[in-house]
Amino acid sequence: MRIVFLPEVIDYFNELVTILYEKQYFSFEEYAYDYVESLLDDIRETLPLRPSKPAPTHFDRYGKGMRYVAFRKNKATQWYVFFTKYKVDDEAVYLIRHISNNHVSAQYL
Repeated sequence: MRIVFLPEVIDYFNELVTILYEKQYFSFEEYAYDYVESLLDDIRETLPLRPSKPAPTHFDRYGKGMRYVAFRKNKATQWYVFFTKYKVDDEAVYLIRHISNNHVSAQYL
């Protein structure tokens, strides 16, 4: 099993550290970095184990036939990871196409 992130998703994670710190969700940039790393680790380690749902058509701009999984990081925030699953040489490949959270996308799910 392999987890692959599109470049724009990696860019988003890199920007997320700055956003979380500048909007004062975390008092230190290091804490924002740790939060994002924790989310990435959770995705890498547990994505295939979690039940997924078909992504609503609202998210088709990121890819057709996607599925999504929810990751709760605290009481206020749940992250949604949108992906397409492929088989390459009998290996499952999860291509992460988009990430969002309940503050932005909950109304579409």
